[in-house]
Amino acid sequence: MTGPGQGLRARVRRWREQWIAVGGLVLIWLLLWGDISWGNLLGGLLAAAAVLVFFPLPAVTFDGRLRLRGLLMFAGRFVVELVWASLHVARIGMQPGYTPRSAIIAVRLLVPTDLNLTLTAEAVSLVPGTLIVDVDRNGGVLYVHVLDVRAPADIATARKEIRLLERRIIAAVGSAAELRQVRSVPVDKELP
Repeated sequence: MTGPGQGLRARVRRWREQWIAVGGLVLIWLLLWGDISWGNLLGGLLAAAAVLVFFPLPAVTFDGRLRLRGLLMFAGRFVVELVWASLHVARIGMQPGYTPRSAIIAVRLLVPTDLNLTLTAEAVSLVPGTLIVDVDRNGGVLYVHVLDVRAPADIATARKEIRLLERRIIAAVGSAAELRQVRSVPVDKELP
């Protein structure tokens, strides 16, 4: 049953999300121009309004909350992975005569929300040596190209690392229910 209060909350939430989207698009506009001026601000507002009117995106709900400790843990570990993966890819590139083997693996996420799929896919793609090649939105599956796979154990390790990454993202921005969900399943367990 929905009451008048729930309808009002839904409208307020929708307007809040629209204004956040406008603010983000205007910020990107200003960063792209590299100059903060009244003209660029007005141009950014017009461009943001045009994008939201002519190219409406599906609503992405955020039921979680930002956790400072989780954000710091995610950022710290992400920087470590970024540096290590960069050194690994550089070593592959510099090693004479070495031909790395690659694999495309499917990784089913525990929390298949649009926001979690997007955040996890972006984080995976930013790390050198991994790249998202496809996403099954309905099934919550990421298809990831992994560089330098030498044994089946490397595939299992790559899946485990992606699930650990998802766990850190949920710990940083997920809801309490999502956090309980990812903590209740071991990272190396195969999902159906």
